[in-house]
Amino acid sequence: MRGSFSVTVDLEDWYHIPSVCSSPYAVYKTVNEFFEKWDGRYDYLTEPTKRALDILDEFNVTATFFVVADVVEHYPGLVESIAERGHELACHGLHHACKIDPETKERLMSNEEFEQKTLLAKRILEKVSGERVIGYRAPNAFVGGWMLDSLESMGFKYDSSVSVNSLYNKTDSSLETVSSFPYYPLENGLEAGDDRNFIEFPWAYYQNVLKIPASGGPILRFFGAPLVLNGLIQSLKRGHTIFYFHPIDISCTKFPSVGHNRPFYWCMKGKLVERRIRHILKVLNNVKKMCLKDYPGI
Repeated sequence: MRGSFSVTVDLEDWYHIPSVCSSPYAVYKTVNEFFEKWDGRYDYLTEPTKRALDILDEFNVTATFFVVADVVEHYPGLVESIAERGHELACHGLHHACKIDPETKERLMSNEEFEQKTLLAKRILEKVSGERVIGYRAPNAFVGGWMLDSLESMGFKYDSSVSVNSLYNKTDSSLETVSSFPYYPLENGLEAGDDRNFIEFPWAYYQNVLKIPASGGPILRFFGAPLVLNGLIQSLKRGHTIFYFHPIDISCTKFPSVGHNRPFYWCMKGKLVERRIRHILKVLNNVKKMCLKDYPGI
């Protein structure tokens, strides 16, 4: 499948990021605690999501949306509108909580707790779409090999969380055998293994001396379209690859000043990032695109 890629969208709002909720260094321990204590506006997601859907329509792209399941409750009709437009719904966790510690990479919950919460999220999304949810992306891309074994046992067919690069590693594996194209992960690990009924879709990177992450997201916001586009083009030569963004990346509204450790996290967003997304989709307009559920072998 050389020369093809998937456009993926992470559906989460400003408070889902780890500096605000559901990480060891968050202001609020959980999203539920956030809603118990927060008395201001919280919905900064609906408007940019509608614009994101219009952009995808404009470029005739059917995307995979990795949805935080609690969005269904707090944004009535929003996730339903995504499914109605024909996009794939995949799971981005129940509340976007970190499953492994960002520093030590040690697990933050048992297999039983992970499976209980993920199955609930899966069922919520399946009720919305009327279809099986078979894809997963770890919140904040912090992923451990043990999680993939649980996902497979729950009926998921693929994950798309691994980012191979020289700047950081958000996993509990060295990723020495992983590139930017799909592979079968070893059991209880993230390294490449033999045939398995479960696929990992790693993210794009640009390789010069270093491997620079280039799938989108914060890299697109902070470093611009040329780096991401060059990384996608280079990764397309290796095989199928991943582009992603968040609807809140294109929000033009200032978010509340809440959160530890990331004072400049949202300094680049809005129309500037929307233009960058449009540019990438325009340049790659003639490249074959597909939802992840439609990748051969799924």
